Amino acid sequence: MSKTLLAWSSGKDSAWALRLLRQQGVEVGALLTTINEAADRVAMHGVRRTLLEAQAEAIGIPLWAVPLPWPCTNEDYEARMAEACRRAVAEGFHAIAFGDLFLRDVRAYRERQLAGSGLTPLFPLWEMPTAPLAREMIAAGLRARISCVDSKALEARFAGREFDAALLADLPGAVDPCGENGEFHTFVYDGPMFRAPIAIEPGEMRTVDGFTYADLLPCPVSSR
Repeated sequence: MSKTLLAWSSGKDSAWALRLLRQQGVEVGALLTTINEAADRVAMHGVRRTLLEAQAEAIGIPLWAVPLPWPCTNEDYEARMAEACRRAVAEGFHAIAFGDLFLRDVRAYRERQLAGSGLTPLFPLWEMPTAPLAREMIAAGLRARISCVDSKALEARFAGREFDAALLADLPGAVDPCGENGEFHTFVYDGPMFRAPIAIEPGEMRTVDGFTYADLLPCPVSSR
């Protein structure tokens, strides 16, 4: 199989995409993540870079961090991503995989941007029903925390909660169980795609531009 780059958000959907790709025998050679330069955090998810790097270490795949300016225009984003794609092609990658589920406009945008780049877009989770998918993730041992919620869709109290059966039962009916419409984002700290779990602890809650972030922190290493 050709070497594949995986768009890695630090959340459950990209983690599950990794699991499926590995099951299919696809070689995932690097994780590609956009970073807000000003905050040194994962763009959109608000996850600290140190936790992102811990994920890459636990998974055993190199991390490619793509720094984005803040504020970031669409032109800035596309230029930085195009540069990352050129690097991937130069290093022998033939495809890039995404954890998208059903947003057709997002998929169409990715396909347009990659046309002629030398990278084939892959969508291993495409059109999987999200309610059973969420339950399957949890049953398989994927462990994640809600890192960010959109205040227009969810109350701030959901930020920081465990992504588990209790959370799914508490979600309002209009909210997608996987948060595919941007209602919430997650940070994965354990699962079948990890060699070892990542120890985390809750930090302060903060609200920025209508989004509530749970500032997850790496647990300090014991001195024992």
